[in-house]
Amino acid sequence: MSVDTATVAKIASLARIKVTEADLNAMVPELNGILAWVEQLGEVDVTGIEPMTAVIPNHQRLRDDVVNADPLTGGDIRDAVLANAPAPEHGFFGVPKVIE
Repeated sequence: MSVDTATVAKIASLARIKVTEADLNAMVPELNGILAWVEQLGEVDVTGIEPMTAVIPNHQRLRDDVVNADPLTGGDIRDAVLANAPAPEHGFFGVPKVIE
């Protein structure tokens, strides 16, 4: 696939990018080079190769998901939190209606 000046001008118009005529002429061989490189990548045989997300092996270090029993830093303190709310409703924060 190759692009011409009209194609580059249309892409610039769609992207709302102001490009001069000299820049359009300079972009045509650059974009054609990029497209040729992408086509060259499509010719590589990758059968049997697993997809990678990074070039080095990364492993997430996960911790156990445990609820803390401490009343100050743990969970189950809904009533204490809602005691500070200006208008608690049914165990939730009450907020004013914004849509009529």
